[in-house]
Amino acid sequence: MKTKILNIVSWVSAIVAAVVMIQTLFFKFSAAEESVYIFTKMGIEPWGRIGSGIAELFASILIIWPYTCWIGASLGMGVMAGAILSHLTVLGIEVKGDGGLLFFYAVLVFVACGVCLVIHWPSSLISKYKMRIGI
Repeated sequence: MKTKILNIVSWVSAIVAAVVMIQTLFFKFSAAEESVYIFTKMGIEPWGRIGSGIAELFASILIIWPYTCWIGASLGMGVMAGAILSHLTVLGIEVKGDGGLLFFYAVLVFVACGVCLVIHWPSSLISKYKMRIGI
């Protein structure tokens, strides 16, 4: 029963993270006004916008496949940590009157990726390697 519940939680978390990251790709790759504003304010437009979009695309793909879920979750957490820190230090919680929605999405994806990482870490290649050498 525990395995079935963890499997459901893993899939829901992975899907939530992937859907939110894929949703934001359109805005990043189409140079939407809000995305350009954010990355201009941080001083990394356009390469930061395009680079983070590519990282989110890879994370979205990797997090859906159970064997690479931990890689996608790690990458997603890294990208979202950057987004959260950017909101807390440069941008502010609210960006262009969004009511903090982008910040909320970043935190949601960070937590969803964290859940996936915790669930899938024991099955990761690194954990298997550590078990083989006795660490």
